[in-house]
Amino acid sequence: MSETLPAAMGPILGIETSCDETAAAVLDAEGRILAEAVFSQTEQHARYGGVVPEIAARAHLERLPPMLAQVMGQAGLAYRDLAAVAATAGPGLIGGLIVGATMGKGLAMARGLPFLAVNHLEAHALTARLPGLFPEPPAYPYLLLLLSGGHCQCVAVEGFGRYRRLGTTLDDAVGEAFDKSAKLLGLPWPGGPHLERLAAEGDADAVKLPRPMLGRPGCDFSFSGLKTAVAQAVGKGHRGADIAASFQASVAAVLADRARNALAMLPGATACVVAGGVAANQAVRAALSAALPLPLLAPPSRLCTDNAVMVAWAGLERLRAGERDGWEAAPRPRWPLDAPRP
Repeated sequence: MSETLPAAMGPILGIETSCDETAAAVLDAEGRILAEAVFSQTEQHARYGGVVPEIAARAHLERLPPMLAQVMGQAGLAYRDLAAVAATAGPGLIGGLIVGATMGKGLAMARGLPFLAVNHLEAHALTARLPGLFPEPPAYPYLLLLLSGGHCQCVAVEGFGRYRRLGTTLDDAVGEAFDKSAKLLGLPWPGGPHLERLAAEGDADAVKLPRPMLGRPGCDFSFSGLKTAVAQAVGKGHRGADIAASFQASVAAVLADRARNALAMLPGATACVVAGGVAANQAVRAALSAALPLPLLAPPSRLCTDNAVMVAWAGLERLRAGERDGWEAAPRPRWPLDAPRP
C-alpha cells in the first residue's frame, strides 16, 4: 500500500563527502530530484591502490563549493529557497566528514535553515523509499542488505529511525574482499568493477573456492578465507578470468544464503533492499533475485554507490518527522546504524 507522507515546506540540499566521492543534490518537497552531481576521486587515489584520507579531504574542499553552485543553478534555486540542508555526518573518513558537515552547517546557519546531520548508513537504508524509484516504496519492515567497501550487514528496517542489525561481517567487508582479490589478480583500483568485467570472460566452475559461512545458522559473513584462497589460486597459476568468475560466484552464493537466513529472522518483511557499491554487481543481483522469496529492490547503480540524493532524501524524511540537529552536532567516523542519534 502506498504511503502518503506530509510535504515539507520546500526543497532540500544534500551533501555527501564520507569517502572518495564528492556529491551534492537538490530534491523538491516531495522528494523528486531537481539536480544532482558526483565527482569521483578515483584518479587521485588509484596510484596509491586505495583511498588516502588527506587527499580525499583536500579534494572535497576544492570540489564542493563549485558543485553546490552547480546543483543550485541546475535546480533554478537560491539558497533562500531551501527548506533545509542535510549533510553526511558519519560514518566515514573524518577529514571528509568535517568538510561536508561544516559546509552544510555553515550554509544552514547563515540562512537560518534547519540542519540535518545524516547517518550515511541510514541514507542507504531509506534510498528505496525515494519517490518514483519503484512502483511502490517498500512498507516497513523490510530487510536491508548493505554491501560496500566498508560494510557488510543485514539490517531490519522496522520503521523510520528504527533499525536492528541482524548480522555483520566477522572480518573483511564484501567490497573490501572484491578490491583485495582484484589486486591479487593484478587489476587496477578500485577493483570491484574490473573484477566483474574479467569474470564475464571466465568459467565459474573452473576453480574450487570456499563459500564461507554457507549453510550456517544466522546471517553473519566472513570473507578473509575466501581472499586467502584467491591468493593460493593465483599462486597455482589458474587463469585470472576463471579465478574472478569463481570468486564472484562464491560471493553471490554466500550473500544469497545469508539474506535468506536474515529474512527468516524478520517475520513480516515485505521486501529485501540491497544497497552499497557491491549492489551494482549484476551477478550478485541475479543470485539474490533468484534465491529470495520476497521482491528484491535494487536501486539504480548510481544510487547504490555514494551519492547525495540519498542524503537529501534521508534529511527530508527526518525533516518531515519534525527532526533537526543543533549546531553542536559533530561528525562521527564510527556511527552504527542501530546506535542512538547524537
